[in-house]
Amino acid sequence: MMKFSKLFLLTLLLVVPLIFCVGCGDSGGSDQPELGTVSGIVTLDSQPLAGVIITFEPEKGRASNGKTDASGNYELAYLSDAAGAVIGNHTVSISTPQEAPTPPGETYKDPIPAKYNSKTTLKEEVKAGANTINFDLSSK
Repeated sequence: MMKFSKLFLLTLLLVVPLIFCVGCGDSGGSDQPELGTVSGIVTLDSQPLAGVIITFEPEKGRASNGKTDASGNYELAYLSDAAGAVIGNHTVSISTPQEAPTPPGETYKDPIPAKYNSKTTLKEEVKAGANTINFDLSSK
């Protein structure tokens, strides 16, 4: 009988606080900024770019990222459960993920020109609502 009482007491001590916390947390206010959804197509020399990473870096706040599918389509995610990007101006970079470690003494060279990633010149504005932003990159 004593074991049951300790188990029952322990259960109460763990469960009761959880019951009181239901509804705690977000009470209508959110720290998340206003977002606009962003999608589009990325091509290089008019050919779809598959498996590249698109990053929208706002002037202030968290960046949003997306990855292209086999047809070059992408959608940005702000958080794992929030699609889009912060409203406002962004610096955009598009890069190929590095599949394997670079051998010692060598540096990784992205097949996409540096003007689109490490030395990006891409700028875009995200507006409220749906944004379709396509990128037709040139290898030259």
